[in-house]
Amino acid sequence: MPPIVQPLILLLSLWIGSAWVSMVCAQDAAARPNIVVFLCDDLGYGDLACYGHPHIRTPHLDQLAREGIRFTDFYSAAPVCSPSRVGLLTGRNPNRAGIYDWIPASDGTPRPNAREQVHMRSGEVTIARMLQGAGYATFMAGKWHCNSRFNQPALQPLPSDFGFDHWLATDNNARPSHDNPANFVRNGVTVGEIGAFSCQYVVTEAIQWLQDLRETDINAAEIRGLDKPFFLFIPFHEPHEPVASPRTLVDQYRNVATSLDEAHYFANVTNIDLAVGRLLQALDDMDAAEDTLVIFTSDNGPETLNRYRTANRSFGSPGDLRGMKLHTHEGGVRVAGIVRWPAQIAAGQKISTPVWSLDLFPTFCDIAECRLPNRELDGRNILPVLQGQPFARDKPLVWCYFNATNEARMAMRDGDWKVLARLTDASGEVPKKQNITPVQLQQLKNASLTDVEIYNLVNDHAEQQNLAADRPQLAGEMLDKLQQQFNELLDDSPVWQPDIDD
Repeated sequence: MPPIVQPLILLLSLWIGSAWVSMVCAQDAAARPNIVVFLCDDLGYGDLACYGHPHIRTPHLDQLAREGIRFTDFYSAAPVCSPSRVGLLTGRNPNRAGIYDWIPASDGTPRPNAREQVHMRSGEVTIARMLQGAGYATFMAGKWHCNSRFNQPALQPLPSDFGFDHWLATDNNARPSHDNPANFVRNGVTVGEIGAFSCQYVVTEAIQWLQDLRETDINAAEIRGLDKPFFLFIPFHEPHEPVASPRTLVDQYRNVATSLDEAHYFANVTNIDLAVGRLLQALDDMDAAEDTLVIFTSDNGPETLNRYRTANRSFGSPGDLRGMKLHTHEGGVRVAGIVRWPAQIAAGQKISTPVWSLDLFPTFCDIAECRLPNRELDGRNILPVLQGQPFARDKPLVWCYFNATNEARMAMRDGDWKVLARLTDASGEVPKKQNITPVQLQQLKNASLTDVEIYNLVNDHAEQQNLAADRPQLAGEMLDKLQQQFNELLDDSPVWQPDIDD
């Protein structure tokens, strides 16, 4: 493709997408709630005090849970970062967006598996674009990780192309660590060293943006503080490696941690808690807390200690769940899920209804009075769950992760049941895959789902008793349903065409 054509196609697709969103979203945004989403990176299911950690102190998040809902069965879109973020933002299984694994930064050098091309493409409709079209002011600060060519607008879209009025982001992790990272970019302009810890810096940016927004709308301010509703997306870097925490917080854990590295991890989670507390206090100060929907969750389960050279501070806990990050068992995808909305949600609830991050897109569309886009959504509107009304899910939760650490590449939560299966072909197990090319897609279509595992998560949330042999009829029915979901995803899985031979 000639070099001048690609940017023109990108701009045209962005214009078409924006025009479509404007048509399907109501433009009068008065009296709609504000929305705040906190997304942690590699936070384990058992890492918060309110989820049972014996040492880590998280008073602000514990209070947030007391004032709203603590979900016991909240799930991420994937067991690894990039697909999980794309799934949350689009309400679609990330395979439908062609995001199959974490996205490495690229200098454009061709690879046989075409990973240098991978990014969330401009045709994807995100939560931010929908809410922006509905009249919301939109903001993002933290880890983006949806591009292989970050901040190169002629080649791949920016966060602003997906509906964020203001963005402050890094391509992937905070570098060189959470302490004074130097790789932030604000609205396309490199920031340089920030002189602060990452989670505190992004919250400071959010508070300043809200204050500026309030100042802009001060003459039209309503009782709840801001005339124009806002959407804040705050994807923290913490507690992903390289972990670094304030010394004062680290010292608080030296007497309970087994090492200085573990103390840094415990302090890292507490620093997240303090950052969340600062933003919640800012909402109170602006009289905006009552009608603001706040969601706190994680992109996947906790990292395995020492899985790679710089993972020496990965002391995250999945609680008593099986597996960790990169696993399709519960520890890889079941995450903390806290929701507070004082104007609409009763306080003090603990809910076991299975929900996942893909449900946020249709739920927010309902709240903002947006007509859903004309595309397959895998999430469902869970507003009834939040408001204590009946809810029946008509589509199971499905994970299709071809690079899973455990043997099962496919997993599905359907009601009380979890089913997992391997991918095999005539030569044995299908090799792990980080990306899908045309050749690899055909390999997957020729594969079979085998070695089924079935667990009743109500009685066995730790997935210790595989019931497949004891319940052969149920095993067959669940496997058939999983196969149907697998086929559907394969039929809607974009491929990346390598520029060199595969």
